[in-house]
Amino acid sequence: MIKIKPLVVVQGPVATRSGYGNHTRDLVRSLIAMNKYEIQIISLPWGACPMNALNDKDPKDIPIIDRFLRTQLTRQADIFIQVSVPNEFCIGPDGKEVRPGKFNIGVTAGVETNILPTDCIEGCNRMDLILATSKFTAQTITHTVFEKMNNKTNQKEGELKCTTPVKVLFEGADLDIYHKTDKLDKSVVDELSQIPESFCYLMVGHWIKGNLGQDRKDIGMTIKTFCETFKNTSLKNAPALVFKGSGAGFSIMDRDMIQNKISDILEPYGDNAPNVYLLHGDLSDHEMNSLYNHPKIKAMISFTKGEGYGRPLAEFSLTGKPVIASNFSGQLDFLHPEYCSLLPGHLTEVDTSAADRFILKESKWFTVQYNYASKIIKDVFKNYKTYLEKSRKQPHYIRTNFSMDKMTETFNDILSEVKTPEKVELKLPKLKTPSKMAQIKLPKLNKV
Repeated sequence: MIKIKPLVVVQGPVATRSGYGNHTRDLVRSLIAMNKYEIQIISLPWGACPMNALNDKDPKDIPIIDRFLRTQLTRQADIFIQVSVPNEFCIGPDGKEVRPGKFNIGVTAGVETNILPTDCIEGCNRMDLILATSKFTAQTITHTVFEKMNNKTNQKEGELKCTTPVKVLFEGADLDIYHKTDKLDKSVVDELSQIPESFCYLMVGHWIKGNLGQDRKDIGMTIKTFCETFKNTSLKNAPALVFKGSGAGFSIMDRDMIQNKISDILEPYGDNAPNVYLLHGDLSDHEMNSLYNHPKIKAMISFTKGEGYGRPLAEFSLTGKPVIASNFSGQLDFLHPEYCSLLPGHLTEVDTSAADRFILKESKWFTVQYNYASKIIKDVFKNYKTYLEKSRKQPHYIRTNFSMDKMTETFNDILSEVKTPEKVELKLPKLKTPSKMAQIKLPKLNKV
């Protein structure tokens, strides 16, 4: 008798170049490695992110592409896994709750503040299990509580909080891609050859909404702090800052907008400002590892106000180079305090300019102590060998505790505890065939 494997359906932005896309691909690869399940994938878009992350010629991607669901399911999923923001969990096209699987798991990085919106809590409660990417995300989900008030009497009628079990499943680092190496992608080498400085700090992230000092990655204040740290330094001796990032997309308009924002910060410093370079657009995983390992890139800086995980920090730290990052949120799971420079700060209210439907005005996130950060950045430049020695054990810490293999092991343990009920009502969202988008070339480096 042939034993039928349990069916796992994964719904998420598996083909997109996004954080959620990366995590969806990791989850699918872990499921394939377990060799315990039949796997079907519902591929969805993720905002304006390019859907070009999968290559039908890449042996690592072919097993994922082969499992795309292109017709209706013939049987109900034993386990349905949705990788998304929580308000979208188990919601059909008509806005009503659906139960796609016998057991439904929501996977999310949550939000980057200390409060989850009400519709996200409601979304979590529609699932049987929530997998959060970090202890911080899990804590945000479980600690968010809203009072239910009667509009007529203005009396409390109860509480809205997450009643679904929450477990942590970190984003495993792919050690086949991210590691220390001197074999660099030629296109990356060509781009960075344009930089005359031999000592560069790297900053990675999207520069999204928010006034100076208020955007989530705190890009603007990172640049300003860098300028304050190295202003009036001989240009021959000053380090440079490389910003690998974008705004909401990879268009020319987006690049120009980012360049203008950098120029506005640099303008008051005139000829006394250190050089800041913008590397705008999309890079492959292997190109990113080449960037991390380039000999001109000496350290990474992140003033982030909050991370569901902080994947680039984990990837970069595998080079063994110094990491300077906020002492708050998801990255604290994998950045060892003895091996990295964690910046102190305090919780601050979210500014109106940065608030949106997921980042609530009444919530709080982290702001680093800029003066202290400046001292660390300068000290890394002056005493680089000391910080390099400090960071040399960080790669082993990641490899031992936060690798893809370790993630697969943890994921397998979680799924082994799942008890699927008998058949329940099945209703799946309508399938959409992902559109093919042209490959995006390596972005050009621009000095601002």
